[in-house]
Amino acid sequence: MSAGHRPIAAYQADPEQVARVLLLYSGGLDTSVMLHWIQAEYGAEVVTLTVELGQPGEDWEAIVAKARDMGAVETLVVDAREEFAADFVAPAIRANALYGGGYPLFTALARPLIAKVAVAAAREHGCDTIAHGCTGKGNDQVRIDATIAALAPELRVLAPVREWEMGREEEIAYAREHRIPVSGGTERPPYSIDDNLWGRSSEGRVIEEIDQPPPDDVFRLVTRPEEAPDEPELVRIGFESGRPASLDGDELALVELIERVAGAGCRHGVGIVDHIEDRIVGLKVRDIYEVPAATIILAAHRDLEKLVSTIHQNNFKASLDNHWAYLCYAGLWYEPLRTDLDAYMVAANEFVTGEVTVKLYKGSATVVARSSPYALYDKSLAGFSESGGEFSQLASPGFIELFSLQTRMAHAVRRRDR
Repeated sequence: MSAGHRPIAAYQADPEQVARVLLLYSGGLDTSVMLHWIQAEYGAEVVTLTVELGQPGEDWEAIVAKARDMGAVETLVVDAREEFAADFVAPAIRANALYGGGYPLFTALARPLIAKVAVAAAREHGCDTIAHGCTGKGNDQVRIDATIAALAPELRVLAPVREWEMGREEEIAYAREHRIPVSGGTERPPYSIDDNLWGRSSEGRVIEEIDQPPPDDVFRLVTRPEEAPDEPELVRIGFESGRPASLDGDELALVELIERVAGAGCRHGVGIVDHIEDRIVGLKVRDIYEVPAATIILAAHRDLEKLVSTIHQNNFKASLDNHWAYLCYAGLWYEPLRTDLDAYMVAANEFVTGEVTVKLYKGSATVVARSSPYALYDKSLAGFSESGGEFSQLASPGFIELFSLQTRMAHAVRRRDR
C-alpha cells in the first residue's frame, strides 16, 4: 500500500491529512516496521504508546529506547493494570463472562481500555491519528476502531498491517533494508501470543491443525496437569458485592489477588482451554488459552452467586451473562446495552458477599465449600428431617397437583387426538 490509499470508512485516516500519529507500540516486528513506515510514507511525526496490563517478562525500558532510537518524537508507557482490573475485569467477573462457553475475554476486555488510553494520549500530545498493528482477519481491529470512533470522532485511525501488501518475509526484508532491530531475531515465532493479567492466548501454525492435540511447547504459563503436584491445594476467595476482595483471609487489592490466584492455578495445571471460536469477522479459529486466575475466580463467583440468589434470578441472569460476554467480545464496550446490563450486574451482585473454597488439583478447580451471610440456605430444612417452620411437607401434594396441571392436561389432550 502507498500513502495514496484512500479511506473506505469515515474514521480512517486520509493520507493527505496525517501529520502526527500516536502509534500503539509493542516493540515487535509489526509495530517496529510501522514506526519507520509511517515516518517514511507520510512524513509524519510519531508518538509511541505502550500500555502495561500485566504482560509478563516485558522490558519496558528497552521498548521505549528502541522507539526513541527509531525516531519517535515522544515515547509513552502507561501502567493501566489497576484500571484494567477495577473497570474491566471486575465487571466481567460480576457477569460470569465467558464467550462461547470457554473464553474469559482477557484480550477483548483489554482492547477498549487500550483504545481509551490511546485517545487520551493522542489528545494530550496533539496527534490527529491513532495507528495500530491489527490485521484484517482479527477481532482486535473491530474493538480498537469502534472504541476510537465512539470516544473521539475527531481522530482518525491508521492500520497499515491491514492495508499494506507485506507478509512476514516482506516485513523482515523491510526491517533489514532500513536497519530496524527486530526483537527475538527474524525467525518466525511458533505461535501468535497475547497476554495480560487475566490470561494468555496462543494461536497459529500447528495449533491450526484441529485434528491434533496441541504440542507441549504451547504451554508457557500453566504447568501441564500431569506434571502438577500430587497433593491438592485449597484457596479461599472472599467476595464483597461480587468483587474478589480477599485470599485465604488476607484482604488484597484486585491486581495482587488475581496475580496470586494465577500463581496457584499455574502450579496445579488449572486453566488450560482448547477452544474453537467464532470470530466477529466470520472465521472459526482454534485458540489455546491459559487462564488460571479466570478459571478459579469465575468458578468461585458463580457458586457464591447461585447460593445467595433465587432460582428466578439464577435462571434469568445466565442469559444476560451470555449477552454481556458477546457485546464485550464484539468490541461494543460503549454500546448502551452493555452499560445497561452492567447496571443490572451491579444490582444482582449486591448480596454476592462471602467466601468460597476451591480445590486445585491436576488441572481441576472444584468448589468444595462456601459461606455467606446472605445464603438462601437453611440446613434444618435442606435434609427435610422434620416438618414445620417455613416448609410444610404436608403441603407438597397440593402444590404438585397445581404445578403439574397444564402438563397433565396437555398430555391427556395429545394422547386423545393421537
